[in-house]
Amino acid sequence: MIFASVGTQLGFDRLIRTLDNWRAVRPEVDVVAQIGPGSYVPINMWSTRYLLSAQYDSMVEAASLLVSHAGVGSLLTACQWNKPIIMLPRRAELGEHRNNHQLEGAVRVFRQRGAHVAMDVDELVELLDRRGELAPPKPLVTGVLGLKAKLTRFLEKSA
Repeated sequence: MIFASVGTQLGFDRLIRTLDNWRAVRPEVDVVAQIGPGSYVPINMWSTRYLLSAQYDSMVEAASLLVSHAGVGSLLTACQWNKPIIMLPRRAELGEHRNNHQLEGAVRVFRQRGAHVAMDVDELVELLDRRGELAPPKPLVTGVLGLKAKLTRFLEKSA
């Protein structure tokens, strides 16, 4: 099962629409999505706007692949559960976020940890089609606090 999550603060219609369209031609693939407050409502996969923490953990545990926006929490979840993850950064120029910190973090930090980053929806589809080949990100050897410190330093330099 593929579990997609966009967080609870912002919708991410570009990711959810792409995943829904991908699922339409692959009905044999089980896809579940937490879509947040977005305007696009999927018709080809099961979705919910929000999940309780225990429900979220249950979905992550059952998933063979995670798909998400390029948020730090998503990477930490993939590392914690040892799950491959495809991340699509939100883009400011598309009105998906206030700046491009997800794009910058994905390129400079998340790829180094072994996250599979799609820079656009075509790459997202390519990665979904190769889902069986994708490995989980590297374990957090330095721990959560070490990663948080590195990300904080990076974001401060980028501001």
